[in-house]
Amino acid sequence: MDRPVQSIDNVRLTDAEDAVVILDQSLLPGRTEYRVLSDAESLREAIFSLRVRGAPAIGICAGYGMYLLARRIKTESVPEFLAKLRACKDYLDAARPTAVNLSWATARMVRRAGENAGRPVPEIVRLLGEECRRIQAEDAEMCRAISEHGLTLLRDGDGVLTHCNAGPLATSRYGTALGPLLLGTERGMRFRVFADETRPLLQGARLTTYELSRAGVDVTLICDNMASIVMKNGWVNACFVGCDRVAANGDTANKIGTSGVAILARHYGIPFYVLGPTSTIDRSCKTGAEIEIELRDPEEIRSKFYREPMAPEGVRCYNPAFDVTDHSLITGIVTERGVCRPPYTESLAALFSGGDDHKEGSYEHPVL
Repeated sequence: MDRPVQSIDNVRLTDAEDAVVILDQSLLPGRTEYRVLSDAESLREAIFSLRVRGAPAIGICAGYGMYLLARRIKTESVPEFLAKLRACKDYLDAARPTAVNLSWATARMVRRAGENAGRPVPEIVRLLGEECRRIQAEDAEMCRAISEHGLTLLRDGDGVLTHCNAGPLATSRYGTALGPLLLGTERGMRFRVFADETRPLLQGARLTTYELSRAGVDVTLICDNMASIVMKNGWVNACFVGCDRVAANGDTANKIGTSGVAILARHYGIPFYVLGPTSTIDRSCKTGAEIEIELRDPEEIRSKFYREPMAPEGVRCYNPAFDVTDHSLITGIVTERGVCRPPYTESLAALFSGGDDHKEGSYEHPVL
């Protein structure tokens, strides 16, 4: 009998629909505090500062945020309303340029408004309210499906290494990379998880261990530079990571350090899987070379989480938030529609064409 894993209330709209409420992930695990975001500035700051983070969760927050901002546009002119809504989109998108779910969600809201340009503004706003709720509901369904597909890649007792955080905090339920582990735990399976701490912001230490330990999963925290030894020791049967943007050829942007994990996994003959919804697949992006990589504050390396700076004052720091894992290192890309296998130019394209024209074996259809 399944034992449901407790869900985490991380993003929601207030009952009065006048603010977005988020669980401030920057304070976890030491403090559990919720923030009320009531304007464009607070929404953008929360996304930029990683108070809300994880590609799907950012998309959900952006959807609610666009609805909130649409309610505050005071005009009866539809062209003026649409122009101001597009300006809101551009403002929010700039907060995290690498995370495609952000621009995907804001574009979806703008598109929904544009499709109903023949209606009065209040009716357009009402439809946007429906759309933002639909984004979150769809994400919950997608995460469950991703979890089901990912679970088929694991056996009871497997050791799994994960990098950064792609669990319920980063989505609406279950998560992506952690979803199969949580779903399997509900069904009585046992796993041994090694969670990279994920420097410099420690999402693995602060968030992944928090989620897995709450769910009763056997989790061991390791420093990022310890991934090689746990693989060499034979303790890892698979690597599961999330994704922030997937190019048409399968190149995948994820938290900095992911590419290094994939290289190690290839060396030790360990399958390396990327898990994420189809909304993270950017078909307009041909390869990972076209993905813009966000650069963040050097102080995240030099002084954050330390009582005193751990490097000399004025030392130069390079702090990219993401790296790109080459498609050749990825064993499979797990989406809500199934598991894609190389060649990714064909299997990823098949996801959006009904899957009938792909090569046999390149795309595994859902079995739910």
